[in-house]
Amino acid sequence: MANAREYKNAIQPNWCPGCGDFGIQMAIQEAASKRNIPFEKLMLISGIGCSSRIGGYLYCYGAHTTHGRALPFAQGVKLANRDLEVVVCSGDGDAYAIGMGHTIHAIKRNLNITYIVFDNHVYGLTKGQTSPRSSLGFVTKTTPHGNVETPLAVSSMALAAGAGFVAQGYALDRRGLVDIIMRGMDYQGFSFINVFTPCVTYNKYNTYEWFKEHLTDVNDVADYDPADKARALTLLNEREGLITGVLYEEKDRPSYEDLIHLAEEPLAAKVETINEKTFTDFIAAFR
Repeated sequence: MANAREYKNAIQPNWCPGCGDFGIQMAIQEAASKRNIPFEKLMLISGIGCSSRIGGYLYCYGAHTTHGRALPFAQGVKLANRDLEVVVCSGDGDAYAIGMGHTIHAIKRNLNITYIVFDNHVYGLTKGQTSPRSSLGFVTKTTPHGNVETPLAVSSMALAAGAGFVAQGYALDRRGLVDIIMRGMDYQGFSFINVFTPCVTYNKYNTYEWFKEHLTDVNDVADYDPADKARALTLLNEREGLITGVLYEEKDRPSYEDLIHLAEEPLAAKVETINEKTFTDFIAAFR
């Protein structure tokens, strides 16, 4: 089994010191290590944003795609080679703004993909604008008088859209987050994981201290049953979405791949290697 550190390549992350994204990266590495995923079988796909830089920091296959379009790309990869462990990383802008339509359709389609959203309630890469997750009254460059829009209740939305696996984690809770990611990887369908990750530079409201005070672990809720969708929705409403852990897991639900009866041999295995002359002639046709 590879050590978690071996999933980290030589490139140093350029996230701000203290960013919660470091914790999420380490949790992904540890989950991959505990599941003993070969480097060449791990595919990490991201969109645009601070979070989406993560694909350049891990020793595995990856693709840094366009803004909001990571999920369509990932679904194509999974259909072409279902033997890959496909993990998609997005920020709350990438997932819930420009990419919201793709998020909803990926949920209903239910391919066997693990979707991890780095939720810091602000646009960090573009220097601190309001995001779909920003709190009411949140002051940024785009909302100098305070945000007047209701923040999206994203995990409730995922449940309502039919997600079979819904969880929330916290970047600072390494043990809990590793367990959530591993369970998401084990789930045979679309796994929706929203992770609270403080932005230490542009969000001075939702700080580490704020999350420590407001977050509740679902394991501390008496008699909680993750198979009860109605209870999950009620709990999210009661705690204003500030609950961590596996909130809902639907058992024995067939994935998209199962339902469309993919051929036994992956499409990726049928790609023929072309010779040098054919390749040269192909390239010459575009000159």
